[in-house]
Amino acid sequence: MAPCLSFFFLFLFAFSAIPANSLPTFFPGAAYQSLIKQAKISKPKLPFKTHYFPQTLDHFTFQPKSSKLFYQKYLINSDYWRKGAPIFVYTGNEGNIEWFAANTGFMLDIAPKFKALLVFIEHRFYGKSMPFGKDSYQSAKTLGYLNSQQALADFAVLITSLKQNLSSEASPVVVFGGSYGGMLAAWFRLKYPHIAIGALASSAPILQFDKLIPWSSFYDAVSQDFKDVSLNCYQVIKGSWAELEAMSTQKQALAELSKTFRTCKSLHSTASARDRLRTAFVYTAMVNYPTKADFMKPLPAYPVQKMCKIIDKILSGATKLSRAFAAASLYYNYSRSENCFKIEHEVDGHGLHGWDWQTCTEMVMPMTCS
Repeated sequence: MAPCLSFFFLFLFAFSAIPANSLPTFFPGAAYQSLIKQAKISKPKLPFKTHYFPQTLDHFTFQPKSSKLFYQKYLINSDYWRKGAPIFVYTGNEGNIEWFAANTGFMLDIAPKFKALLVFIEHRFYGKSMPFGKDSYQSAKTLGYLNSQQALADFAVLITSLKQNLSSEASPVVVFGGSYGGMLAAWFRLKYPHIAIGALASSAPILQFDKLIPWSSFYDAVSQDFKDVSLNCYQVIKGSWAELEAMSTQKQALAELSKTFRTCKSLHSTASARDRLRTAFVYTAMVNYPTKADFMKPLPAYPVQKMCKIIDKILSGATKLSRAFAAASLYYNYSRSENCFKIEHEVDGHGLHGWDWQTCTEMVMPMTCS
């Protein structure tokens, strides 16, 4: 459906002249306010207590720095826990641990039934769990300690120590995770079966390596999400890439793109617009939940359906690219709080900085379009 990155994991943008008021803008006063209403997503304080564990830097070598300690963040909820009951552990992935705790309702839902202790462990080199503080991303020398093997060992040491401190060595442990965190959960169960009796790995692409499945599987699934809702919607999005590509050779293309995409500053390349669109459609397909959510961005229930409704309702005189952008605005400005879009150099609000390193050093998963 969209141009593909050569190596992309996860989750990771001159039109024909058209009157501005004929397209939904998702700003106050927009014509399509009846179509897209402002999200009212509450953000209650997370029901967790924050702790820090003195973690070993290197679990596998005996170099001078190996015994260096850093403080690893973890969250605990003991509201329903009874001694001897299960311990449910979320194996943190690429981001601030609060981000995942706020969007993993399943564990909170089942905790009362099992009287379980809930633990969310932050992945090293993300959030506040920085082994070298502000210098953690300084060089390959420091980033060399950022990998899944060390992270799994972190989880093992922390869980074992926690059980000892709680005098609950007999409590069974089940690990949970999603996406990369789901991969970690599955691998943890395989590597440390004496610690965890089970793992729930959600959307964990553990078969993506070594072409165990077709490399196009991810983008095929994204495309199918839109096809299932509306073939016209899918075709408009697919056709928008050709229009965007054609603009790359036009002299006034960047000015036109900046105007249509309502950017806060003029674009310097069409690649920024392409990435913007791709991110919107890929992430929306990933979080096409049946309820309102605020994982990647605030979104309504069934956001793919809402996007396609926008595309299908716009007059046929609009370019495919204009219609695709109107739909993408649902992802970027559903709450209608933005007056313009910051497309280039957008600030990472989830602490994902270390993920580029991991995708280039160990999580190398070729992802192509069919």
